[in-house]
Amino acid sequence: MYPYGLIGNCQVSALISNLGSISWFCVPRPDSPPVFGEILDPSGGAFSILLQGQIDPAQCTQYYLENTNILVTEIQNTDQARIRITDFCPRFEQFGRMYRPASIFRWVEPLKGTPAIQVLVQPVNGWDREPAQATRGNSHVRYDLAGDQFRVTTDMPLTHLTEGLVYRLNSKHTFALTYGAGIEDDLIQVSERFFNQTVQYWRTWVKHCTIPTLFQKETIRSALALKLHCYEDTGAILAALSTSLPEEIGKNRNWDYRYCWLRDAHFVLSALHNLGHFEEMEGFLRFLLEVAAQLGESGENRLAPVYSLGGELPLPETVQTKWRGYRSSAPVRTRNQAAEHIQNDVYGEMVLTLVPIYFDHRFFHLRTPEHEKLLSTLAVRCAAAIGTEDAGLWEIRNGWRNHSFTNLMSWAGLERIHRIQNSLGKDCLSVDAAFVKTQMDRAAEAVMLSESEGSIRNGPKDSTLDASLALASILRFPNQKAATHTLTEIRKNLALGTQRPFSSFFYRYRRQDDFGQPGSAFLICSFWMAQALARSGRINEAQEILADAAQAASPLGLFSEHFDPAEKLQLGNFPQTYSHVGMINAAFDVSPGWNQVL
Repeated sequence: MYPYGLIGNCQVSALISNLGSISWFCVPRPDSPPVFGEILDPSGGAFSILLQGQIDPAQCTQYYLENTNILVTEIQNTDQARIRITDFCPRFEQFGRMYRPASIFRWVEPLKGTPAIQVLVQPVNGWDREPAQATRGNSHVRYDLAGDQFRVTTDMPLTHLTEGLVYRLNSKHTFALTYGAGIEDDLIQVSERFFNQTVQYWRTWVKHCTIPTLFQKETIRSALALKLHCYEDTGAILAALSTSLPEEIGKNRNWDYRYCWLRDAHFVLSALHNLGHFEEMEGFLRFLLEVAAQLGESGENRLAPVYSLGGELPLPETVQTKWRGYRSSAPVRTRNQAAEHIQNDVYGEMVLTLVPIYFDHRFFHLRTPEHEKLLSTLAVRCAAAIGTEDAGLWEIRNGWRNHSFTNLMSWAGLERIHRIQNSLGKDCLSVDAAFVKTQMDRAAEAVMLSESEGSIRNGPKDSTLDASLALASILRFPNQKAATHTLTEIRKNLALGTQRPFSSFFYRYRRQDDFGQPGSAFLICSFWMAQALARSGRINEAQEILADAAQAASPLGLFSEHFDPAEKLQLGNFPQTYSHVGMINAAFDVSPGWNQVL
């Protein structure tokens, strides 16, 4: 399992190791170059609080304060000396707006004995990996980074901090890491106030979550992780807060996921709708509307699959040759070439994202001419995508083809628009209702052109199975016999084994791609399968799969993108939005209603 905890405040985020090191931190945004990047290279920069003496791993723990994103790390050595490190990013309402500075607060305190510690602050200047130059102030150390100042303000003696001297810890000490403005007021009072207000904010946010009757703790932790992937400034939601954590150790399936994929939009919005958190939904919809404004304006006249947090294309994909990679798994990549792909499923998924506006009366105020125009445009795009060749949702870089998944998403988008027109009137959108119905039926026929042995396959010229086609049951594809049989074939042919827990984890496919065959389970496929089985009435099977998949979480409840159940090894970028969203949506589908429990 990845030995890291996640903290953040929807402006910045960090990964903290179970030995108390800030191993990943990028400012001023999560897709900026790293200040601390130790997770990708031992020389990549870190903020380490090292307990001296031989560490006793069995006595080291990491946990969140209940129902918050505040992380506690407790470390003990074999001499029984023990310390506690508390990490948080301030987040709370102040002066009528959300206060979320680009900062981290750290407390270190003795729990047992008089522990000796060494504090090492070693920031780097981004991908050049050059150590940042330090300037000592009165109660802080300042580092010049990317034209701005990064400060560490502390009540610890600066001589011990700047020279890395061993320090005998007799009381709690505070560190405030700030980008831009520093801390001018009393550090201890500020940190205590920020801590208390941040605890209150997170617990109030959780209290306002709708949760399912089963898998409650897993859903709450997934909701809190999802929240930290929301970049509140623009409304974008990141696929992950990391880059280049490998799908397979020592191999080259390493990608930068610190961007917003349009494909994720429907699944993310479904999770937020299930949770009852609508401010995040509205922020994400605003971001998507800004992105979609390019339709009809740009020269290529199409949507890219992925955008940066500011709505630009994250190009060019670059290999950072100075970085060793996680556990020597090079290359380390930044930005993502998938932004150049044609992935025509995005149009149907964009429609699915907008559907709540027209079927949930709480969003009546969002039924704007802009959204109506966008839906009409998307209907035409869905129709044009039917039967075309593209890179597909798995972003194949060579050998584009006609994908059933694209046709399925085109059908789903057109079917929802058809129902909107039937519900609100055929003139509610500018696109012709008869055209929508005809193209919807054509898309369903295109999906079935891939049918083999009663199940839906990857495409009309590719009879391999694909785990994403479990979504046919979730999306209520009209040929439910084929959708149900597809679930059976996926379970038989793509599961990692025939016995639990291996039977609950799935390869996304078992065909050759640009880099060979996938070697680990893609975690959201388990959540899709649980959700699909639940929608098909097979609740017991769905609950078993979800119970097994939940074991893929780290001790902190965080999911990665991939998982190896044999080695209990998390792989791929971490934490992964897709996986947490899958957990949330599946938990709601497999759970009985509260009226059956209370």
